[in-house]
Amino acid sequence: MRRGQVVLVDTNIIIEAVRSSCWNALVTHFRVETVEKCLEEALTGDPLRRSYVEVDARSVKTGLAQTHKVMAIHAARFVVALPTADELDAGERELFAHALSRNDEWLGCCADRAALKAAFTLGWMDRMVSLEQLANFAGAQPALKHHFGKRWLADVRTAFLLEQVLP
Repeated sequence: MRRGQVVLVDTNIIIEAVRSSCWNALVTHFRVETVEKCLEEALTGDPLRRSYVEVDARSVKTGLAQTHKVMAIHAARFVVALPTADELDAGERELFAHALSRNDEWLGCCADRAALKAAFTLGWMDRMVSLEQLANFAGAQPALKHHFGKRWLADVRTAFLLEQVLP
């Protein structure tokens, strides 16, 4: 992990980074990117829902280094590469389709077990980092929900590896 590195984030990471007030630290230290669907999901939701987090569109859009439009060919290649792609949320599918089309040294950040399993299946285990790791590297110490922590990610990674070894 290094300052200025591209970090691809999903909807939940955007929302949790805003909720925990570490968004500015992330976008200051990393080149944070996402896809249109993840941005759309982060900016919408039911304000009457108990866990709803209001995401300031201007702040998030200004902080993002880039928001990518996913081309149909990339989405198709992703479905071929990962036959279980339909198990992911729409934003995660688009984010991973975009990631699959890249040739640079990006990192990925999500906090969804199914998405992480998909990432690991695609050979991206070492590219996936927790929001806690990113925030700490950027100098922030946010109070994050459990599944955004490095310990949770390590546990998911270990469980996946054990599934591969012990069928």
